[in-house]
Amino acid sequence: MTTLLITHDVDDLEHWLASPKREEYFGPRGIRTRTCVDSERSNHVGLIVEVSDMDTLQQALATPEAADAMKHDGVRPDTLHIMTAS
Repeated sequence: MTTLLITHDVDDLEHWLASPKREEYFGPRGIRTRTCVDSERSNHVGLIVEVSDMDTLQQALATPEAADAMKHDGVRPDTLHIMTAS
């Protein structure tokens, strides 16, 4: 299992936190997530992600459905940053 920290900015923190889209999209793909919020920048958030391998995540993120889920959640894709835990 690979553990990642994925950070990005969102339009509306409360909407992003309440959204079921992450679980609806990632859950069936065997990807588990936990949310994090930056204590100094309220629209900067993160996900702790557990995935079987990076290819699985890259393939999941490259779909139109992923783009739709990010748009629904107010994710600003140009701020997306992925870090691998070591």
